[in-house]
Amino acid sequence: MTLYGLARPALFRIDAETAHGLTLKALATGLVPACVPADPRLAVNRLGLAFPNPIGIAAGFDKNGEVPDAILRIGFGFAEVGTVTPQPQAGNPKPRVFRLPRDRAVINRLGFNNQGHAALRARLIDRRGRGGIVGVNIGANKDTVDRAADYVAGIEAFADLASYFTVNISSPNTVGLRDLQARAALGDLLARTLAARDDAATRHGRRVPVLLKIAPDLDAHGLEDVAAEALDKKVDGIIVSNTTLSREHLVEPAARETGGLSGRPLFLRSTAMLARMRLMVGPDMVLVGVGGVDSAETAFAKITAGADLVQIYTGLVYEGPGLVRSILDGLARQVRRDRLGSIAEAVGSEARRWAEAAG
Repeated sequence: MTLYGLARPALFRIDAETAHGLTLKALATGLVPACVPADPRLAVNRLGLAFPNPIGIAAGFDKNGEVPDAILRIGFGFAEVGTVTPQPQAGNPKPRVFRLPRDRAVINRLGFNNQGHAALRARLIDRRGRGGIVGVNIGANKDTVDRAADYVAGIEAFADLASYFTVNISSPNTVGLRDLQARAALGDLLARTLAARDDAATRHGRRVPVLLKIAPDLDAHGLEDVAAEALDKKVDGIIVSNTTLSREHLVEPAARETGGLSGRPLFLRSTAMLARMRLMVGPDMVLVGVGGVDSAETAFAKITAGADLVQIYTGLVYEGPGLVRSILDGLARQVRRDRLGSIAEAVGSEARRWAEAAG
């Protein structure tokens, strides 16, 4: 049994959000073992960035950019901080994070709790020059009048610091946020956000890629609209997907809690949607697969379904930090077994099969 396996029962006796806070404090000490570099065949060159491997930490783990370097040190190929909003906000009332151990899932209704642009910007300035790919996931304040303006503010705040941006319009925990996925609203949001990015590129001399993060609960028509707008506005990539409101086939009593569900029950739904999106947008747009990844096998499935990059979060709750090394080792074995020159050769190889899966 791993050290985390021994410690997990004690951690699980603590409120989930408190335990997460302790995890961040432990990482912030800097006393984390460095992961040996991954097999060079796992390197990914997309978005104009050189990812040492395709496995990243999803947004929500490090909302305020407190530990991106520790995240990279334990083996992740990239870190995504946020979601960050222009003004600090407390989020929804506690308790608001619930583990579902028998389902290998988590429900959260955090509500974009974060310290705001200024605090994150100060931390990213402090780490400037350390290298590594650190994306910034931007959102809107709960009480804002013009939500698109908040996303524009996010671009302007971090255009000189972010490796890439993620426009998060898919959290179920801010009332009305997912309405921005409707075609007309999405078109306006993307036009304004990308214009702000292009203006910032002129000022700073660097063009930062912009990705869009969508919900797994979109119907077929909604997915088609997102794909069409993303292609029309020339978004750099799409992250599939955020948490789900679905509660199918869960056994834990905590399943009755409101909020977004993440973890293993999301895997099939999110992977099928990922494959459908790959078939809609073609091979050139970058796709990031998220949802239910807790092993090398599930990570490789995301890649064959169409993901250039893969993010994890809830899997760490149950498997611990050793999951990163386990996934990288397993992907390296898969590359050798399939005699691939690069992991990129597997991207989308099973997209049609996955697209037909029951999502």
